[in-house]
Amino acid sequence: MNAPAPKITGPSGRPVIRQLDEAAINRIAAGEVVERPASAVKELVENALDAGAARITVDYADGGKTLIRVTDDGCGMAPDDLPLALSRHATSKIDGTDLLNIHSFGFRGEALPSLGAVGRLTITSRAQGAEAATLTVAGGRASGVKPAALTRGTVVELRDLFFATPARLKFLRSDRAEAQAIADVVRRLAMAEPTVGFTLRDVSGGGEGRVMFRADPNGGDFFDALHARLAGVLGAEFIDNALRIDVERDGLRLTGFAALPTYSRGSSVQQFVFVNGRPVLDRMLFGALRAAYFDFLSRDRHPAAVLTISCDPERVDVNVHPAKAEVRFREPEAVRSLMIGGLRAALSGAGHRASSTVADATLAALRPEAPRIYQMDRPSQPGLARSFAFQAPLAGAAAAPLGFAEAPAARVEPAHPADDAAARPLGAARAHVHENYIIAQTETGIVIVDSHAAHERLVYETLKRQMVENGIAAQALLIPEIVDLSPGDTARLLDHAAPLARMGLVIEAFGGSAIAIRETPAILGAVNGAALIRDVLDELADLGDSQLVQARIEAVLSRMACHGSVRTGRQMRAEEMNALLREMEETPHSGQCNHGRPTYVELKLADIERLFGRR
Repeated sequence: MNAPAPKITGPSGRPVIRQLDEAAINRIAAGEVVERPASAVKELVENALDAGAARITVDYADGGKTLIRVTDDGCGMAPDDLPLALSRHATSKIDGTDLLNIHSFGFRGEALPSLGAVGRLTITSRAQGAEAATLTVAGGRASGVKPAALTRGTVVELRDLFFATPARLKFLRSDRAEAQAIADVVRRLAMAEPTVGFTLRDVSGGGEGRVMFRADPNGGDFFDALHARLAGVLGAEFIDNALRIDVERDGLRLTGFAALPTYSRGSSVQQFVFVNGRPVLDRMLFGALRAAYFDFLSRDRHPAAVLTISCDPERVDVNVHPAKAEVRFREPEAVRSLMIGGLRAALSGAGHRASSTVADATLAALRPEAPRIYQMDRPSQPGLARSFAFQAPLAGAAAAPLGFAEAPAARVEPAHPADDAAARPLGAARAHVHENYIIAQTETGIVIVDSHAAHERLVYETLKRQMVENGIAAQALLIPEIVDLSPGDTARLLDHAAPLARMGLVIEAFGGSAIAIRETPAILGAVNGAALIRDVLDELADLGDSQLVQARIEAVLSRMACHGSVRTGRQMRAEEMNALLREMEETPHSGQCNHGRPTYVELKLADIERLFGRR
């Protein structure tokens, strides 16, 4: 089959270079900036935030395909500014002299002309001290500026998205899926700006529509505002189990909230990272988040966190992605180190704390399902009184065959309990049941501890501490193992030779694109060096860094801890149980086992009484 001929040819039949017209340029730009209705919402809401809006309302119909309307109370635009706002690369955010010193969401001046090229766009705006005006552009053709009625701010209305490029409509998903994408964008921006109010409404079918999301402005300092916003967006369960993060180093600052390891998720849906307030989807940053938790979670569980990295704008380039979803840091290793170190310090500071969801799940499992009682099945008050009287203990010794002479003793506790231990966080041990579970009493309830899992974590933390103090022993290979790689893989691997050497894996260049493995971690025993190197390269390509060698070493330590811990089936004495509880209180990360599962469950007395209907 012959190749198709070029569409533009000269007299000689050669392709001719020509300048595209403005409409075609805008449609091409729209393909990069506006992928779906949610992309349009993102651009318009970011413009509203750059205008200093305190309240933003987003209305959409049919998943944003037929209508997107963004209303804000920002600074607005004068009538003379409206035509210029619809010109490509016209912006009030930067003057063009410095593309690194950017303090706003937008700066390219592409969003509005791109939207006007693929839809029917109407802008109505009023600046302080000026009259309100409106301008409409459809398929790249603009009308004249007209007077309008508006109190303040700006209203941007986009109808019939992609009507000018109908082929793009075929790639859109269902109305529900597009609406969900819009909601995700608004929620993400609401977390980035906790002091701004957001309202999202579905106006499909006309009328006032239905409020799908609402977040009122929050006052106070940054952490107070963010705390309240996250409680509304992600739910009280997340914020109740999250640790406050505030770390600063070398001009970089990491703030936000990160959840406890026992509050892990089945996917990464609750991971949000912002750079100078801008939501980003950057592999390096999410890789650092994963690395901070990798010692506390199994590979099928994911941490939950909302984190913001703040730095001088000149230390980060936000102009590397069409949708500004990725960034490039001048010192990526410093940012990665800040995230991993800050998160691990916060997790260590949490000590033995476990998430409250563990207790909630336990109570839900214990609580019996209440049978449905119909009115005709309810006993009368006189019947209840007779029933209670019949069940009451009879007075006198003569009543012993039917009543109780005294209440039976049901408490089992050690012969010499520590009187002050109940005031400690994990309480005083009272029993060891099924040769594995410690029942401890606290001042406010009880604690149930998996003694094997808890002791396994304690031994594991001791082994890790000894490894850090004494270093990782490396085993020199009698004959170095030579691995042939591509030139790019060799360069990438040698760039990480120093951190790999600290983990006991010593490599060096061996001419051409080959590398030589000189030493391997002794604790791993005999290893397939070539397979290990390729696994490390896969992680480097995926995350920008590799924790694989360290993960394998710590997996060996974890197995050693498992074999060296208290075995299920051995009855523990009271002093052993209390010693284990005290050590858990003093050891970081003891609230979860080596696989991220909880090591104990705490039940409040009030919850226990509710289980038995006493409240």
